[in-house]
This record gives sequence, structure tokens and C-alpha cells, in this order.
Amino acid sequence: MILQLPRSARIASMGCVMVALAGGAMHLDAADNAWLQWGGPRRNFMVDTTGIAGTWPEGGPPRLWQRSLGEGHSAVIVEGNRMYTMYRPAGLLSYVRRSQQETVGALDAATGKTIWEHTFDSPTSGLDLSEGAGPHSTPLIVGNLLYAAGSRTQLFALDKDTGKVVWSHDLVKEFAAPQDGRGYSPSPLAYRDTIILPAGGPSASVMAFNQKTGAVVWRGGSFPVGVGSPILIDVDGQDQLVVLGANEIAGIDPGSGSLLWTHPHKTDWGLNISTPVWGEGNLLLISSAYNNGTRLLKLSQSGGKTTVQEQWYQNRMRVHIGTMIRLGDYAIGSSGDFGPCPTVAIDLKTGNILWQNREFARSTFLYADNKLIIMDEDGNIGLANPSRQGLNVLAKASVLTNLAWTVPTLVGTTLYVRDRESLAAFDLRQ
Repeated sequence: MILQLPRSARIASMGCVMVALAGGAMHLDAADNAWLQWGGPRRNFMVDTTGIAGTWPEGGPPRLWQRSLGEGHSAVIVEGNRMYTMYRPAGLLSYVRRSQQETVGALDAATGKTIWEHTFDSPTSGLDLSEGAGPHSTPLIVGNLLYAAGSRTQLFALDKDTGKVVWSHDLVKEFAAPQDGRGYSPSPLAYRDTIILPAGGPSASVMAFNQKTGAVVWRGGSFPVGVGSPILIDVDGQDQLVVLGANEIAGIDPGSGSLLWTHPHKTDWGLNISTPVWGEGNLLLISSAYNNGTRLLKLSQSGGKTTVQEQWYQNRMRVHIGTMIRLGDYAIGSSGDFGPCPTVAIDLKTGNILWQNREFARSTFLYADNKLIIMDEDGNIGLANPSRQGLNVLAKASVLTNLAWTVPTLVGTTLYVRDRESLAAFDLRQ
């Protein structure tokens, strides 16, 4: 039997200006001191930071601090002098006797020291932890509230200053959402006065909750959901929520939950993980591993009716758990699932592979200051100049010792990285 790697999609799409995620979408502060959600200001893992050094000393960029944390793949979000993430309490990392709780924590961004923690029951019984335990989802900040989803499909709204629970829901017990076998993965998203996240329950593939009260605003869709995180897009002036299903990709009205369109994208075990990428030309790029591949869709709408045209499909690029970065007419991702995972560039016009680079293991990516920031699963970080012709690696350093599947966070020129046991910050300034 083939071993399935974890449903870590949050790892399941992707700025330093005030950005509207879509026509009616919530505006997220994209200033240098904020990374408020999965994927950063534009939810695409690209920021407008400048002043990043073009090379590093042999040992890597200056390390500002490092601390033990605990298991999990939740990425880091940052606002001002505080950072937030999720983890299973440290100290029981024998992978035999794990903690039966998970924690949402606020930390000092300058030192990594804990400011507050909210710990809740999250039993591992019935979960497949062969490739590590969650939490997997990345929190979200809107105003004074922090939203976080645990492995057992619990959603919490917390006061970001104190960690006090304002409201919560157990989506399995309350709405019959199925429990993902490796733990819940998608990261919540804000739209107007709601919080939206995939649920997968009966007639509730996706749900929206009032940000302040937690009241259900709408339920939409009747398809099994994948484990990737949704994104908001603008299709010819219409806001749309793009959701990864287990067997398709879907467009949903983020204001009502109405299904607008679907397009087949079937993956073994329903493991659509990597977040889709939306960009110029109304082009939606989706890539998955597990006997799938990459396809490019062109969307258009008139009178509320959306037309979806597949531009091409190919199975040579198969992004597993990583992020994709679109740079004009090509895109970069780490391709592969069970075997080697080279960094691959794909031509968006044709779907042809432009090049492959094998200097890094399975990787996640950020893009800033015309540079690609690379984090591979072996604990190496890298800096590179990408082009259609190839990947010019400027620097590479080993900085973590455990399996690292979490995408880094870049705030200003400070890079935050984590693996399954520790969290660290590095200074990337020139």
C-alpha cells in the first residue's frame, strides 16, 4: 500500500500596500509590519518588501532568535510586535505519546517569547499521524479578533490581545462536517463581515460565520472538500470564492454561498492541497500531486454567469504541499509527491516545462524584492533570482533540523520559519 503524505494543504494560495482581495472583499493592512493571513497580504505569498540582501554569509542570514515550539504545520502571522501561530504543546515529541491538546499562541515578534496561549482539547484518536500531527491551519486576524481552526475541525474566535475565547464552533458536532483523517487543514478567510472556511458537511461544503458573533450566515455547496485553503478572486467585477473540492475546483458566491461553477480536478484520496493562484488575464492556475497535475483555467462572467475555459492540462508538474509563485507568463513550484521534488518552472501560455532545478528538496516559496525565498523540507533556506531561463541560486543555508513543511512568513526583512519542533527568525536585510 502506498503511504499517503499528510493533508497539509494549508501549506493549503497565495505586499506592502493597502490591497482589496476582491471587489467587495475585506481590505487587509499590507504594511511592512503585518502578515495577517495565510499567504500574506494578497494571499499569494508575494510581498513588496525591498532591501533584502543578495547573498548570505556561509552560515546563513543573521539569526535573531530561535525557540522550541511543538508539532504542527501552522504558518506564522504577524501584526506589529506580535506574532501568532498554532502548535501541539512541546515535550511529548516521541511520536508515540503525543499531547492530546493544541494551542493557539501569541508571541513577541522580537524575541519569540510567549505572551499568551489558549490551549484546547484535541485528541489524536482516530487520526493518521504517520507523517506528523497538526494543527495544520493558519490563523487569521481581522480587527481585534484572531480566528483559528484546530485539527478536530473546531473554529475559535479569540481576543488577539488576551487569548480569551469570544465564540467557537465544533463543525463536526454542530454541522456534521466530516473529520479529516489527518486533521483539519484549510485556513480561514475573511469576506466583508464574515469568516469563511470549508466544512464539507451536508449541503455545507463551505460555511460563513459572522465575525463578531459566530452566527451562521450561509452554507453552500454539496461536494466533498479538499484540504487546500480557499482564495478570493474578482472575475470581471464579480467577487468569487475559489474552493478546492476533493474531485473538482469550485467557484462560490462569497456573499451567499451559491455555487457559481465547477471544473473537474480529481486527485487520489481527495488530496487537492496547494492553494490555487489567480492572476492577470483572469487565469486560475491549479496544481496537485497524487496522480493529478496542473491545469490553467480562464474565467469570464457576464450577467452573473461564469464561463470556465480550460487552456491546457499537463501532468509533469504536480505541486504537492508547497506554494506556487506566478511571475508574469510563467510560474514556479516544487513538483512531486513520493519521489524527488525538483523546483520547476512552467510556461503559462503552453503548459510546457521551462526548466527543472534539483538544488533543493520539496519546497515552499515566497517572492519579494525580485527574489525567490525558498524553504525546503530538509531545513534549508535559499535565495534565488528566477527567470524563464532558469534559477540562479544566490545563497543556501541549513537552519532547521526537523522536517519543515511550513511556508515561511516575511514581514519587512524579517523571515520567520518553523519545522515540527522549533521556530526561528532571521534578518534578511542588506
